Amino acid sequence: MMNDWAAWAIETAKRRGATYADVRAMDIRQRDISTKNGEVGALSETESLGIGIRVIAGGSWGFSSTDRLTREGVQACAAEAVAIAKASALAKREDVALAPEASYVDTWQNPFLKDPFRIPVERQIDLLLAADKEMRRVKGVTLAEGCMTFRRIEQLFASSTGSQIHQIKMQSGAGIVATAFSGNEIQKRSYPNSFGGQHMLAGYELVESLDLAAHAQRIGEEAVALHSAAQCPEGPRTIILDGSQLGLQIHESIGHPIELDRVLGMEANFAGMSFLTTEKLRKLKYGSDIVNVVADARLEHGSGLGTFAYDDEGVPAQCTPIITNGLFTGYLSSRETASAIGEKRSGGTVRTESWNRLPMIRMTNISINPGTWKYEDLIADTDDAILMETNRSWSIDDRRYHFQFSTEIGWEIKGGKKGRMLKNPSYSGITTEFWNSCDAICSRDYWTLWGTPNCGKGQPMQTMGTGHGASPARFRNVKVGAAFAK
Repeated sequence: MMNDWAAWAIETAKRRGATYADVRAMDIRQRDISTKNGEVGALSETESLGIGIRVIAGGSWGFSSTDRLTREGVQACAAEAVAIAKASALAKREDVALAPEASYVDTWQNPFLKDPFRIPVERQIDLLLAADKEMRRVKGVTLAEGCMTFRRIEQLFASSTGSQIHQIKMQSGAGIVATAFSGNEIQKRSYPNSFGGQHMLAGYELVESLDLAAHAQRIGEEAVALHSAAQCPEGPRTIILDGSQLGLQIHESIGHPIELDRVLGMEANFAGMSFLTTEKLRKLKYGSDIVNVVADARLEHGSGLGTFAYDDEGVPAQCTPIITNGLFTGYLSSRETASAIGEKRSGGTVRTESWNRLPMIRMTNISINPGTWKYEDLIADTDDAILMETNRSWSIDDRRYHFQFSTEIGWEIKGGKKGRMLKNPSYSGITTEFWNSCDAICSRDYWTLWGTPNCGKGQPMQTMGTGHGASPARFRNVKVGAAFAK
């Protein structure tokens, strides 16, 4: 039926005067499970089915969506999109121009072994409760939490230029958190990452590979131990960030500022625009010579939340060099924004959360290429530093230039050895100064493609998943302090 809906929509849009039209028909199924202190905290399963129709008429965009999937309902939605475009054209500054792109007819599905929606809910809950029990065995743990999220997206993209692309994406994620309350202080530890754990384009095999129960006691013990740990020192220091924290650093101080719609002032919701104005392209020294960052949506990069075969404009997945030997070399672009800055082709980074949301530029997998260091050699080579692991909070200004991050736990590095635990570690800086201070990156053996499932952008807000590949890295002369009161 998706093919029929697309055909009805495109035929109607063209008949009403659209010079271009594309359709996204999406069937989205989601399951969310959480546990808290030995009980099921939440359990929900939802499904959403509809189409979004985007057109150009009179040189302007129009968009409408519907879940009334009869011929009459789809045709009315397409007619409304054209009417909106024509109304918008009355106030346009210039006609919409799109970078050229070929048409494609294709099907694609990400590889996975176990469909999480075929795994009994009871079995998934039991796994979370087993980890919950292990965390609460640790004296001093006052709150034990676990969660799982699964999402299946079936989508047809069709355009008036002849593209017809069918994709199915299966996403899975899980994680646990141990929290210890003592006096007026709260400390917590998460596994395998904070804010929902690890998420990938994968099936239930991802959850099984995390072995949550096996790590539950350790994170419980660390959460309790943080209360008696030494306070993180303050002042200029060398720091080593673990891969998960470096992934979020990439997300906030590289991923968002390279979104070309922010740069051009077309999008300013959720922390504003960007310092990376167009005259900086291929001229700005973004980082040190060893910093190489790519935007890569291809499956060969990894099964990340930013992986697909085609974006939501029907543009094939690509690898775009963002930072090359420290030099700023690329943006995340759409067909429209690529044309606006004279690029010959879109970078293929347009996505939408659902059928009822307008597609926009979103991060794919924004990853730092691995270096050459073994992790143990990096520690041994570092005389005096602080190792920071697992994000706790972040803050960055509306142009993505000044930032502050804190992590759940820190470790003192002295004389090339990992020493005592430190609590409340934080660091701050200026984006380009920070990346230029990077002098060591660990090798592919320590590289992980982390999933960030909760990236917000747009109005009304769209929450999308992004991927960030990173391995531990060292930074010199960083401002370190305590983000929390002593």
